[in-house]
Amino acid sequence: MSAVHASNEARLESMHAGHLDRVLDVEERAYSHPWTRGNFLDSMRVGYHCQCLIGPAAQTLGAAMGTTADTLIGYFVAMKGVDEVHLLNITVAPAFQRQGWAALMLAALTGWSRGQQAHWLWLEVRVSNSRAQDLYERHGFRRVGVRKNYYPAPGDRREDAIVMSLRLQESPSAWGGLLP
Repeated sequence: MSAVHASNEARLESMHAGHLDRVLDVEERAYSHPWTRGNFLDSMRVGYHCQCLIGPAAQTLGAAMGTTADTLIGYFVAMKGVDEVHLLNITVAPAFQRQGWAALMLAALTGWSRGQQAHWLWLEVRVSNSRAQDLYERHGFRRVGVRKNYYPAPGDRREDAIVMSLRLQESPSAWGGLLP
């Protein structure tokens, strides 16, 4: 692949404070109850795996207006535990939804999680978000429970979350405590 083609591809970058204005803009357009700047800053400060999917301006609608800045396609935030990773937020900008970007970010997170020797990848998803549930199931996640009244919902109500998990590798307990 030539350098010219490589420069036109989307890439993952570690999220930093310089991304936050664009991240918050996407977050507010995507959700009725978006994360705050403080949520993202805290996640970065404590060392969560925070990644932005960046595309060149040529891939965006804004490129026609003469902007040359790279475009935020999406992002995710994940927390590593002892032998698991918990996906806390994964978002694709509304203009880029239904183009396969969420699956690409989920695959990148899964690969990173395996590299961290995690045995499981966990997440919660709104009961009403059937598109995301379908994506997670296609990626191999299984429904394992429900968290009642987990998410805030419009009108001072609450919405249940479906808990999903993906087994990444065998845990030592699956081998009876014996390592190969």
